[in-house]
Amino acid sequence: MLYLPNIEIETANSPANASVIWLHGLGASGDDFVPVAKQMSFTDDIAIRYIFPHAPLRAITINGGMQMPAWYDFTINGIERVVNEGDLAQSVGYIEQLIARELDRGVASERIILAGFSQGGAVAYEVAFSFAKPLAGLMALSTYIAKPNTIIDKVGSHDFPVAIYHGKNDDVVPDSMGRDAFALLSQEGVKVQTHSYNMDHSVCLAEIRDINTFIQTCLSD
Repeated sequence: MLYLPNIEIETANSPANASVIWLHGLGASGDDFVPVAKQMSFTDDIAIRYIFPHAPLRAITINGGMQMPAWYDFTINGIERVVNEGDLAQSVGYIEQLIARELDRGVASERIILAGFSQGGAVAYEVAFSFAKPLAGLMALSTYIAKPNTIIDKVGSHDFPVAIYHGKNDDVVPDSMGRDAFALLSQEGVKVQTHSYNMDHSVCLAEIRDINTFIQTCLSD
């Protein structure tokens, strides 16, 4: 099978017993979060394989049809993202293939964490709540739920923790979109936590520390 191009990093000396699949944002690449992964530190019983897929090139409507790495095309109505659902479904399929490969490699689904920044986070939400097997957790960075009306029907059958991270000064994906996701998931009984930072549409050191703690907690026996 041909998988989406990706970067793999194993930071432990022992064979991987857990995986983190981390999706980048619009116009970026899998390289973006490699430095963040290299800053993480875990107890000796946790050996992580990080997977950073590269989104395919797509024409993006809001950028005049310019081709760039993207998980889906979209338009903006106010602050709401109106996503191309065909593109989104295709990207969900790509990530499900990567999860299936980790299962084939011997990593249990309960040891797989999904993470995504901005557009990548919207895909991670869709994958996490539609995947048939239980996951270890979901990290949503500076992002939003692309289809809130339909995701409600999916969350009840899942029992993994979700961590939302967002900048108070984000002028790309407003902080209110992260708060809306938190409110929706809380209302549906999801084990969700939220973290807010004095930053824009980016990542900060305090956030990296919180991410490190979340991963450690999700993967600890």
